[in-house]
Formats: sequence, structure tokens, C-alpha cells
Amino acid sequence: MIQRIQSIYLLLASLAGFGLLGLPFAKTTAPVSDSALFADATYSVGDNIALLVLFAVAGALALAAIFLFNNRPTQMKLTQLGIVANVVGLALTVIVFWQDGQFGSSVDVQDGLGAYLPFGFLLFGILALRAIRKDENLVQSMDRLR
Repeated sequence: MIQRIQSIYLLLASLAGFGLLGLPFAKTTAPVSDSALFADATYSVGDNIALLVLFAVAGALALAAIFLFNNRPTQMKLTQLGIVANVVGLALTVIVFWQDGQFGSSVDVQDGLGAYLPFGFLLFGILALRAIRKDENLVQSMDRLR
């Protein structure tokens, strides 16, 4: 059923994944001319095409998993793939930030809301997985009773 709690969790995970497309990871007070990331004073998903693809795929997988409520094993696999894409995107985000070299400089970098959304995706994705697994176990136990 689409009104199950995992649908809510998957919707929130999808919103977190797609929210990254519009919210920056970090900001500086002024543009940094020698930085690839902060040349426009913001570090967002649009600064790296791999980040854009990974977080868009993670959000799309979570959204698609909502409508697979009749096929719980496939729903679990899509949710797991979305979580993996999010974790890889989060790791790549940190790697790109550290490679930019602005972390140790005198530039004041303030984190944005986008820095926390991948963790929200992870939380809601894991909660959705637990709820899907719980439903699958319930259905299997009912099949044993028949």
C-alpha cells in the first residue's frame, strides 16, 4: 500500500536527495579567485557533474521505490542502491572539498543546509529499509500460516 510509513520515509529521502540540487554545501563570505569551488562563493552540487548525477540518481531511486509497494524485494534493492549512491556522493563531496585546498586557508567557509541533507537521506533511507523489511517479514509469516 502506498500509504505505508516507508512511503513517507522514501518521500522524505527523495526530497533530501533532490534538495541538494538547489541548496549549497558551503558558502564563503566573498568569492575566492584561486579556488575552483568557491569562485562564485558557494560550493554546490553543480560544481561537479559526478555529484550532480549521484545525488539526482539517489533522489530518483527513492522516488521510484515509493511506487513499487507491490514488489517489496525490488523496493528494498532500489532503496539500497539509492543509499549507496548517496554515500558515494557524500564521500565524493568531501574529497572534492579537501582537494580544493581552501580548507586550510584564511577563507571563512560556512556550511550550508546542503551539507546536512545527505545525512537526512541516509536516515530516512535506513528507516524506510527497516519498514520495508518489517512488512516483508509480516507477509512471509502470514504465508506460513496459510
